[in-house]
Order: sequence, then C-alpha cells, then structure tokens
Amino acid sequence: MKFFDIRDRVLMAALLPVTLMAFLLSAVFLLGRVGDLDEAHGQRARSLARQVASASEYGIFSGNTSSLQAVATGALREPDVRSVVIQDVMGNVLARAGKTGYVNLPLLGDNESEWNDETTHRDVLVQPVTAMPVRLDDAFDGGGQVSKAVSQVLGHVVIEMSRQTVVSRERDMLMVGLAVTLGGLLLGGFLAVRIGQGVIDPILRVSDMIERLGRGELSARGEVLPNDPLHDLQQGLNQMAERLEHGRDELEQRVDLATLALREKKEEAEMATLAKSRFLAAASHDLRQPTHALGMFVARLAQLPHDAETQHLIVNLEASVRAMQDLLDSLLDISRLDADAVKVHLQAFPIMELLEPLRGGLSPVAAEKGLRLRVRPCEAWVRSDPILLSRILLNLVSNALRYTRHGGVLLACRPSRDGTHLRIEVWDSGIGIAPEHQQDIFKEFFQLANPERDRSKGLGLGLHIVDRTAKLLGYPLRLTSVPGRGTRFSIEVPTTAPSARAAKASAPSDALSAGGLDGLQVLVIEDDRASAQALSGLLTSWGCTVVTVEDLQGALSAVSATFMPQVILSDYRLRDRATGVDTLSRLRAALGRPVPACLMSGDTDPSLMQVCRDAGVPLLHKPVRPAKLRTLLRRLVPGDGTVGTS
Repeated sequence: MKFFDIRDRVLMAALLPVTLMAFLLSAVFLLGRVGDLDEAHGQRARSLARQVASASEYGIFSGNTSSLQAVATGALREPDVRSVVIQDVMGNVLARAGKTGYVNLPLLGDNESEWNDETTHRDVLVQPVTAMPVRLDDAFDGGGQVSKAVSQVLGHVVIEMSRQTVVSRERDMLMVGLAVTLGGLLLGGFLAVRIGQGVIDPILRVSDMIERLGRGELSARGEVLPNDPLHDLQQGLNQMAERLEHGRDELEQRVDLATLALREKKEEAEMATLAKSRFLAAASHDLRQPTHALGMFVARLAQLPHDAETQHLIVNLEASVRAMQDLLDSLLDISRLDADAVKVHLQAFPIMELLEPLRGGLSPVAAEKGLRLRVRPCEAWVRSDPILLSRILLNLVSNALRYTRHGGVLLACRPSRDGTHLRIEVWDSGIGIAPEHQQDIFKEFFQLANPERDRSKGLGLGLHIVDRTAKLLGYPLRLTSVPGRGTRFSIEVPTTAPSARAAKASAPSDALSAGGLDGLQVLVIEDDRASAQALSGLLTSWGCTVVTVEDLQGALSAVSATFMPQVILSDYRLRDRATGVDTLSRLRAALGRPVPACLMSGDTDPSLMQVCRDAGVPLLHKPVRPAKLRTLLRRLVPGDGTVGTS
C-alpha cells in the first residue's frame, strides 16, 4: 500500500488551507464572543451592585434593617445572584440573602472592587454605599451661597454572582463553533475532492499508462478527453507508445530473422562438427590400429639379437612409438573427461598404497637425471578413487622431475588442522613458474621453456588432466611457485578411519610372476592382419601358444581337442558389423564355460567402456603397451593353470 501518493497529496494541498482558515475564523469568532459574554456579565454584575448600594443608602443611614433585608432579598431574585450581604462601615452585617461561598473578604475600601474565583466560577463584587450630597438653602447665608456637603461612606454591599450561565453559554458556543468548523471542513473537503478530481484523474491515467509501458505493454493507449488538462501530454504518450510498439515489432522481426540465420548456421556447425567427429573418430581408429601393430612389432623386434647400431635404432624407434602412445593416451583421457565418461569410485585405503608404487616406478627416472626422489612415509587412510588419485600424483611427480635440473623432488603428506583432510604436496627445486603463467599451465598443450615443442619435455597435457581430474573429484588444487627456486603443488583429500579390507587377490603362479607365460593358450580374434600378426608374434615370443582367427566361425573351428583357449583376446570391431562383445558371448556359450577374455579397440567412444563394463570384460585401448598386456594376462590367468573367470 502506498502512502501519500499523488491523490493524497493533491487532497492535502486542497484541504490544508481550508482547515487552517476554518480553525482560524472559528477561533477569532469564539474568542470575540467569549469576550463579549464576559464583558456583558461584568457590566451587569457591577450595575446590579450599584443599584443595590443606591437602594441601601437610606436604610443604612436610618438603621432600618427591614428595608435593607427587603433590598437584599429582591436582589437575590436576579439571575446568577448567589448571595447579597449589606454591611455598615464598621463591617457589621445589616442584611443577608442567600448562602455565601467565600470565607474571607478582601479589605473593604472606599472604591468598588471585584474578586473572581476561577475554581468555583463565582464573582464577588464589593460596592461602597455613600451618602449622596444634598444642596441646602440657608436664608441666612447672606447672598444665597450653596454649601457643598462632603461624601461619606456609610457601608458596603457584597454581591456574589455565579458564572455558570456564562460558562455554559461559552461551552455551547464552542460546540457550535466546532460544528461549524467541521461542517466547513466537510464542505471544503467535498469541494476539494470534486475540484481536485479533475486534476488527479488525468495524472493517474498518465501514471498508469507510464507504468504499463514500463512493464512492456507497448500496446497500451490512454483515453484522450477534450477537456483533459493533460490533453497534450496524454496524446504525446500515445504517440510515443505507438512508435515504441512499431520499433519493437520491427526489432522482433529482425531478431527472428537473425535467430533463423543463427539456427541455420548452428545446424551447419553441428553438421560440420558431427562430420568432424566422425572423421576424427575414424582417423583415431585408423591411426591407433597401425600404431598398435607398430608397438607390437617393435617390442618383438627388441627381443631379437642385434648389433649395436641396430639396437640403437630400435631404442630410438621405441622412444618414438612410446611418445606416440603417450599422446594418444593423453588425448583419450581428455576425451573421457569431456564426455563425462570417467566415473568416480570412492573407497577407503592407506595412502602408502599409492606412494610406494610411485617411488618404485619413478626413482629410476630421477636417478637417470641425477635427481633425488624422496617419499615421506604416511600411515593415514583416505577415502578417494585410488585410480584417479594415482593419476594425479603420477602426473604431478613426473612433471616435477621433467622440469627439475638439480636437487630433487619431495612427495609428502600432512594432515589439516581439523584432521578431516590430508594435504598431499609435491615439492621440486626446478625452474619455477612466473605469476603470469600460473594459470596458463593448466591449459591444453601449454608448456614453459619448450618453444621448439621437444617431445622429451612432455606434451603439455599432464597438468591439464590433473586439473580436470581434481575438479571431478572435488579436491582443491593449489600452486605456489618462485621462479628459479622451485614449485609446490598440493591437493587435499578427505581422510577416513582405518578399516579392515578383504585380502588382495592371490599372486599369480611362480611361472607367471617370474615373467613367463610358457604354454598359455591364447585365442586372438583380430580382423586386421598387421595387428593380428604383430600381437601373435609378441605372444609367441612370451612362450604362449597362439591361434589367430578373424571371426566367430574361425574361432569355433580353431577350438579342438589339442587347443582349448585359456585366454581370449578380441578386437571390438570385427567383420560384417560384428562386435567383440557378441562374439565373446557366443563363443563362451559354445565352449560351455566363462573363458577369461579381454577386448582391444581403437575406438574412443565413451559408450564403449560402459558396454564392456556391463559385459564384465576388461577393455584395452589401442595402441596397447606390451607391458600392460602382459600384466593383464597374468591377472586373467589363475596360478594353477586352470581356466578362470574374467
């Protein structure tokens, strides 16, 4: 609710002068009339006192108290007279009428006096009674001289009169004045409202139209009356609203046209993006296939005896293949993060389960560069995803070793102040990072001190993957660095109480754990001849018995009494639109047992991982590293050589 809006203000502006004038006139009238009443009452009281004094002159002079009593009684009959007392000059009461309301009188003098009692609303008048001077004729005055008699005070007349009549009349006059004032106010208010309505209504119409225009109702139009005092303003507002409406309609048409054009461009961009995605997916698959075969051939080639020069070439070839595999693996990790295909699986585990493998795996790298890698022991337990957290720490330590020329790298843990988190820190004494680049290092392919793009210095994707993975886990990643002195990365992980966990899976048999896979029967389902030949050669060099087929029919034909596969390695894409998942399912059904199996694919579609996860089959993305394949085979095959489950 609005107070003192324009209607109230106009009404107040009209009523305020009327109210002030009405009260002022009423006050002047009432004060004048009250004064007249008081004056008339006083004159009447004094006149009565003089008459009684004149009538009492003879009675006092002659001592006739009966005539004085008659005078007093007659005066008491006058209105408002409460008591009459006639005294002689000595103060003796000669006559009394009525009941006096006073106790003591003031001093009686030769002059008339008046005494007012405001509490009882009574007036007491004292009038002296004097002897009238008499003109005497003396025959013996010798010339007819008139002798002047001296006036003499014979007594006093005290009259007590009530003012109740005057007060009552004053009260009646006040009520009449208030009634007249209120009537004037009502009449003035009525006239002010009627007169102000002609001003307020046009203003309210203009205000309402402006408010509607402010809300976007550009079709609003105000009524223009001939006698409207705001006729020109209302007409101008209507014209303005009409122009605004036309402008809005024109603008909406332009926006619709622009939106249509943008939609067409968007559809073209989406089609181009879809085509690019198809091209990249196909290119990625086609690139991973030969790279996968190349990695297998190089691994097999490295096992053969060579002279020193050939061995040097093979080492360089392995480094090139490893760099290509690192790039493809990093791009795969980024594509998984972009597609939200990476799922977080939280569990409780001791942090040393991650730190010890890092120490063992990266200590040779540090020793090769003449650096010292220190990992401080920590007995804390954390609740996190061990795989994702391991990737974060691996990338941070690897990055620290890569950009450190002397000194070393420290991996340490310390609890937070409240004990709810464990802060894992990676310190190095490397080149440091300038403040202006401390946000850029988390971008894709951004590298410091590598303008020549030397692949030995990394690809510029490790810290980007660290940042994306830390955000996925919800862990704050902090960076502190001083150029020329070193860098510290820290990440906070929630802690948890130690708990008893199930024992880890039994270690593989002695033959497998020692590195041998002699006699392991492996069925390879691969429709790419180069990949099949490379994988078969590598497995054969490891001592496996390998049978290579291209599809389900070939696999069923290869199974015989002399060959019963212990492990199945299958590509995901096979001939005639068949998939490795369906082929494995049918082959297992035909064999009557769940043969351990693994899928390999050059596809990077995130949905493929979910399909393999639903089927309970591990997935290796091509190019597959030989060491990773060997580790997987050890895990899939039970130690006793019997057929296990996947």
